[in-house]
Amino acid sequence: QVQLVESGGGLVQAGGSLRLSCLASRSISMFNAMGWYRRVPGKQRELVATIRRGGNTNYADSVKGRFTISRDNAKNTVYLQMISLKPEDTAVYYCNANLGLVPTDYWGQGTQVTVSS
Repeated sequence: QVQLVESGGGLVQAGGSLRLSCLASRSISMFNAMGWYRRVPGKQRELVATIRRGGNTNYADSVKGRFTISRDNAKNTVYLQMISLKPEDTAVYYCNANLGLVPTDYWGQGTQVTVSS
């Protein structure tokens, strides 16, 4: 098992930047993948970005070129750098970890990102 704690959310004006962090309670180096998802009230949770163990990354089309996912294995932390934020990026952002031979998902508690126009 693993506990995930997100931080870095907040209120920012459109065009601004934020960096989200996700601290894991154990080493992330052997995790299958880690990622960021977001949920807007009344809508389903959607993928934002993922990074696999080998370093391959994947992004939602809506954030390509604006968001960057990265990880620091030494700090057990995954980051989401967000630039050129838009009001439609407003959501609760959740950190995800997928690990184990039988892949299992773990989730953080979420951090609110609000982008004002």
